[in-house]
Amino acid sequence: MNAAKIDSGFVEVEAGSWLMSRGQPAAFFGTAVRRRRKGWCVRDRAALEQMDTTGVAKCADSSRPFLTHIPCAAPVFAVSSKVLVSPLVARREAHTIKTIPMSLRGSFSATEFANEWVVMATAGRTARIPLDDGQTLSVRPESLVAWTGGRPTGFCRKIGILDILLPRGPRDLLLTFYGPGVVWVEGVARKNALDYARGRRVYGV
Repeated sequence: MNAAKIDSGFVEVEAGSWLMSRGQPAAFFGTAVRRRRKGWCVRDRAALEQMDTTGVAKCADSSRPFLTHIPCAAPVFAVSSKVLVSPLVARREAHTIKTIPMSLRGSFSATEFANEWVVMATAGRTARIPLDDGQTLSVRPESLVAWTGGRPTGFCRKIGILDILLPRGPRDLLLTFYGPGVVWVEGVARKNALDYARGRRVYGV
């Protein structure tokens, strides 16, 4: 198993093939070579890239200083834009998650990890919320970090004519999760919270 060492806000990994967020690693010994990710439809290509390293590499993102190590004994679905680093072999596939039912507007990609682990980097502290069988949890899309279990369903309280005509997106977007499972969430930035409250356009997580 490729272990990750977290120290002083950095994730340290040994030589190997890794899935990293763009711009990583922050520092490394030896070489770090970016490889082209093969495939016609790679939904998380914009957020993540393959890096092959020959020595120890250190990953960190100053805009997302809080790190969460998630073991992937059961399949874990992680918001692709919040993934920092994971062994390449841990990735199974990527999915498109719709915050608005039957629409790609405001959708985002989620990467599925089937083994080993993934380290998430977030702007706020992360909470782990377990769900019992039959229990439901509603999460703001911008707060979502990762989850286990089935896909969430998108929900809008009301879509008015202005939501259709103006480029702002509907208000009160929510994702509902159904237990059993576990959901990881981070705090909502005040700016994002105000954007939602005022009905401004939000482009996804």
